[in-house]
Amino acid sequence: MPAQARYTYLGPEGTFSEAALQTLPEAATGELVPSASVTAALDAVRSGDAAGALVPIENSVEGAVTTTLDELATGSPLMIYREVLLPISFALLVRPGTTLEDVKTVTGHPVAQAQVRRWLAANLPHAEWESAASNAEGARLVRDGRFDCAFAGEFAGRLYGLEALVTDINDAADATTRFVLVGRPGRIAAPTRADKTSAVAWLTENHPGALLELLQEWAVRGVNLMRIESRPTGEGLGQYCFSLDAEGHASDRRVGEALMGLYRICPKVRFLGSYPRADGVAASVRAQVSDREFAAAADWLSRCLDGRGDEREP
Repeated sequence: MPAQARYTYLGPEGTFSEAALQTLPEAATGELVPSASVTAALDAVRSGDAAGALVPIENSVEGAVTTTLDELATGSPLMIYREVLLPISFALLVRPGTTLEDVKTVTGHPVAQAQVRRWLAANLPHAEWESAASNAEGARLVRDGRFDCAFAGEFAGRLYGLEALVTDINDAADATTRFVLVGRPGRIAAPTRADKTSAVAWLTENHPGALLELLQEWAVRGVNLMRIESRPTGEGLGQYCFSLDAEGHASDRRVGEALMGLYRICPKVRFLGSYPRADGVAASVRAQVSDREFAAAADWLSRCLDGRGDEREP
């Protein structure tokens, strides 16, 4: 990606996506531009209007951000170059002078609703919820008088002239959202020993054991799948593809051979990149599946083929 470039994010200003992007070195040198939706952000990358887009992909409470998964699986290919893990805590933002008793309507992103559901039931049981395109968009709508309050980051209140009536709202402790920086396909970063590889795979047909065949490509090579989710392809009921994250880097022999295995058995595989893990945790590699063991096995087969003997060298 260019050193001087435009980066977009799920906007408007004041979203958690913007806060996540601000943690990356790209933010220090690039122009940051909000997009109205995940789709718009990724389309800006596809069209060349942006070098990269920072979008949410997964939440520890609500799970996958399905719009992001589907956009990465369809359209012109894109690749993930970085990920960010951002702790999430919500504030109840209101126009100055509003009390909790005044609140009749509430807004925020649908993923936010899942993270404050119990708090809403206990404190605003009669308030009507209507979803917004993002939490910051919800704050903007409150500023404009469309809703009484919005769940958003406390920092969004300063941008939209709102007060935080309640802070640190979250039904689940340590809630975290995972964001990914997406760009056009290019050379992947060098392995760091703490990497993640993402891909999407389509099954040949829906038959007993079809998913097991896909999973075995990883299991027999000792690769840990960190996430796997089925998503409809849009080609009819029962037609699914599988979005997955695996420990390790595509240049690791075990991961590369697993990807090649998918390519052999699946009618379509979309490689979404290998990139550093945000948590810095090194992949767990059990005995017999490290690159050294793969290289030793290849050398043994070579010796078998050219008659140098088939005994294991000490």
